[in-house]
Amino acid sequence: MKKIAISACFLFTLVFFISGSIHAQDKKKAKGELYISWGYNTEWYTRSNVHINQPSLNNDYTFNNIKGHDRKGWNSHLFQKELSIPQYNYRLGYFFNPEKGWGVEINFDHTKFIFGDEQDVSLTGKLNGRQVDTTIRFSERNGFFYYLNNGANFLLFNVVKRYRVFKTHNENFKLDFLGKAGIGPVIPHVENSFFSNKNKPHFQLGGWNVGLEATLKATFFKYGFIEYANKLDYARYSHLKIYEGTAKHAFGTYEMILNIGANVPIGRYKE
Repeated sequence: MKKIAISACFLFTLVFFISGSIHAQDKKKAKGELYISWGYNTEWYTRSNVHINQPSLNNDYTFNNIKGHDRKGWNSHLFQKELSIPQYNYRLGYFFNPEKGWGVEINFDHTKFIFGDEQDVSLTGKLNGRQVDTTIRFSERNGFFYYLNNGANFLLFNVVKRYRVFKTHNENFKLDFLGKAGIGPVIPHVENSFFSNKNKPHFQLGGWNVGLEATLKATFFKYGFIEYANKLDYARYSHLKIYEGTAKHAFGTYEMILNIGANVPIGRYKE
């Protein structure tokens, strides 16, 4: 609770500072516009394959057509846990040409991919040096789990285009559509067990992802905003460390995001 209180005080102080220190005239515009936002997300994943390579064990096999799901964390007791435990996201962006709506953005989503839940999964390939084509009951009690639970973690460097949908005469309310596209690394937290052989859970750079995002952004009194986004992401994970080997994995994601944030006009003002 102490950390939550500190975070909330920091956020309110930031918004108060922004709103109190910026005094733009109605007929003048900033050269640039910085923005920052924070919120939470939920995901749905495509079915996918996980390929396992363990040369010292003479294993080279694939779990086929697995079904993964997210683990929201914000849907129960949100304010009784640290803000960074649920599936969160943040955006840090800069409109270098506010009039034409062009900007760039650092876009991070702390997403979680869980593979388990008593699935019967096809396993094909080489196991202990022998070709196999069998079905495995994938569950922790059988010695199998595969979690990107502290994050599948999508990091994107986006190009942003803003389109004005509506604004009031005094500009105290604006509604914008933002289109975003980007590419960047994935930074997964890898935790798994295959045939009861567990890895040491860890973070690592584990591949790359590309994403497209469509956002509706409602701005109030110029500086505060709320935004709702729909996102498509494709991630390829490689060289994920497991017991005596590596794994690779690729899947698509549909994501919904709700954020709150603040705009910060910066630079000299011009007529």
